[in-house]
Amino acid sequence: MSEAGYLSPPVQRAARLLRHIADGDAVTNMAETSRRIGINRTTLLRLLHTLEAERFIEQDSTGWRIGPALIGLASRALHSQDITQTATPVLARLAESLGLSAHLGVLDAREVVFLVRRTPNLSFASNIRVGSRLPAHAANMGRAILASMPIAEVKRLYARAPMPAATSHTPTTLAALLRRLEADRAEGLAWSEGHYEPGIASVAAAVRDGAGAPIAAINVSGPVSGFQGRREAIGTALRGAAAEISAAMGWTGAEGRAA
Repeated sequence: MSEAGYLSPPVQRAARLLRHIADGDAVTNMAETSRRIGINRTTLLRLLHTLEAERFIEQDSTGWRIGPALIGLASRALHSQDITQTATPVLARLAESLGLSAHLGVLDAREVVFLVRRTPNLSFASNIRVGSRLPAHAANMGRAILASMPIAEVKRLYARAPMPAATSHTPTTLAALLRRLEADRAEGLAWSEGHYEPGIASVAAAVRDGAGAPIAAINVSGPVSGFQGRREAIGTALRGAAAEISAAMGWTGAEGRAA
């Protein structure tokens, strides 16, 4: 089958409509927009309302325009590319110097998505893969980001959300999560010793942008034995790596406040 045989016409029509709206057509004249992009009026109407439901477009008194979900998606994609390029060499050095696996993740709703993984030249290495998703309330990179966010935002995010347990250490209620985040915030790091996977220890720190907002987190992980007697040194190294990446993203060192 040719490459064209794998294309999805409905997706192509939606893409044409999004590009048209982004170019300035507010779709105030359905017949004209339908003619310009080659979509019949019934299909056009369905696409408009479907894209609105997904918040890819929104409507006001002047017509249709690109919505916050699409803007946010594009922003995260561009930002993720920048931060992965910045973080990768820092994490490679961190992994080799500590003999632990190092990762970078970003928050996507209530999940942490792994964007970078660097492992030391040792027999043990993390089995987490780039693209893996873990629940933010249970994984310490998620906790590091959440602890750096305004408390009100965390409450909105988890107000009615299920919080399944990964282990007996996992907070499964909003109140328990807030207590855990308060401890993480006070420490400036999110530690885990078998909290997500038995026998595995890790520590995570938030990465900030120029405004001090948490945009990602990094962590190092390895067998519990690899952390014994080294907790302070590992924490110091991780703080330094997070500060280096944050500085490259424009952060000047003023802590963001949880409110």
